[in-house]
Amino acid sequence: MAKSVGVTLSEQIHAGLVVDHQLVDGLQRFPEDEENFGALVEMHTEALVDAICKQIIAAANGESEIASVGVAVPGLVKNGVVEEAPNLPQLKGARLRDMISLKLHDHDIATPVTLLNDADGVAAGLAAGHGKLDSVVRVWTLGMGIGYGRYPFTPGVWEGGHTVVTLDEKETFCGCGGRGHLEGIMGHRSMRMRFLDMEPEEVFEAAKAGDQRCMDFKRLYHKALAAATASSVHMAGPGKFYLTGPYVHFLDLSMLKDYTQQMVKMSPLQGYSLEIVEESPEIRVVGSAVSAEQAAGL
Repeated sequence: MAKSVGVTLSEQIHAGLVVDHQLVDGLQRFPEDEENFGALVEMHTEALVDAICKQIIAAANGESEIASVGVAVPGLVKNGVVEEAPNLPQLKGARLRDMISLKLHDHDIATPVTLLNDADGVAAGLAAGHGKLDSVVRVWTLGMGIGYGRYPFTPGVWEGGHTVVTLDEKETFCGCGGRGHLEGIMGHRSMRMRFLDMEPEEVFEAAKAGDQRCMDFKRLYHKALAAATASSVHMAGPGKFYLTGPYVHFLDLSMLKDYTQQMVKMSPLQGYSLEIVEESPEIRVVGSAVSAEQAAGL
């Protein structure tokens, strides 16, 4: 059985030892204090690499036969390079795979390192956890930004959060500066910019209470995700879509299904399904490890 270490970056670094697609010995976390969840954004690249490697070493816990290491980061990843990282801007342009590999070599850990998008890690973790490693799985992650993950890995950009879902010229809230993007409507940062007088949680509570402005936004929120999902179905075919992330509780699944059904009318494409699953760093870590093992041919 291959022993791999999975790592994921978001507000924290999470790392764990994964054996036979199962997490063992729990998770390593940095920073541990929730009050320091913004610490990663403030760290320069070398310090962040050092922190990642310390968590990998701690997760390995002296194991001498680590077969692979998978590191999932938010952003556009290609050939081991972070080409764009809006939520961790210090990583833009970093050859992160090579930097981590060299640092691990200094600690006598010589093993292949795979760098992947964090949403792809979620998709792989869900595929492993639901016994669907032989199926195509797609996932939307709802957080500070909006991630789109796919399993199995296929080369491509896959920045689904930047799918254009509206032609309204006023829709310019996406952190990348683009107009009409899904993330510009659903992203936590974007919602705070749109409602300067309310937090996102308050917006959805007000919608429940009948506030017209908030009810209109709730409909826009669900229509936007339905449009992006329908676009994926029309481009890549039907299949399983998981919905997860720290803000997935904002979703009304019945409303989302209704809007998606209105947008996907071709009968051969209607074999898709939508399912909400709980956010879990364990799923992300397992997915990162599984992706690394497959990249290494294990």
